[in-house]
Amino acid sequence: MNIKLFRMINDTGKEFEAFNPIIVFIANNAIYLLAAAVLIYLFSRKPENRMMIVSGLVSLILAEVAGKIAGMFHSNHQPFATLENVNQLIEMEVNNSFPSDHSIIFFTMAVTFWLFKRKHTYLWILLAGMVGFSRIWAGVHYPADILVGALLGSGFAYLGYRLIPNIDMLNKNKLTGKEMKNL
Repeated sequence: MNIKLFRMINDTGKEFEAFNPIIVFIANNAIYLLAAAVLIYLFSRKPENRMMIVSGLVSLILAEVAGKIAGMFHSNHQPFATLENVNQLIEMEVNNSFPSDHSIIFFTMAVTFWLFKRKHTYLWILLAGMVGFSRIWAGVHYPADILVGALLGSGFAYLGYRLIPNIDMLNKNKLTGKEMKNL
């Protein structure tokens, strides 16, 4: 089923080649938009934004560690390395594609933004989904790689949202207090 769904999405790029540059742009460059948003929120001088970013970054580190552990138990090379006639739009080295780091990064931060802000941040979740979809279309990930990355990122984002703001050392006195206003 994983290969069948991969073929269905990836073969679409052969039929609709005009979309391939857009897909490659999203797959490769959306990460810069996310990084810019993180920096803007971090330096916005709003304590709640700083707490959101700290929560997101801690969650991201934990999700990436969990992803590396999952990759030790299940390993597969990218579709372009194992299947024939793949519409490979992105050149990259062959390694373990499970789970997708891009999906972990995007879903961790997108869900964190949504949990803390709610207003209009569903667009970040939409972008995270587009990035995951683009990585399949471009031939560098299987759908299961994206799904597991999305689940890890979302799960750790929720965990961070529930736990990080409640840590006394990070809460009111440090990140939201007077000490941070002097930065």
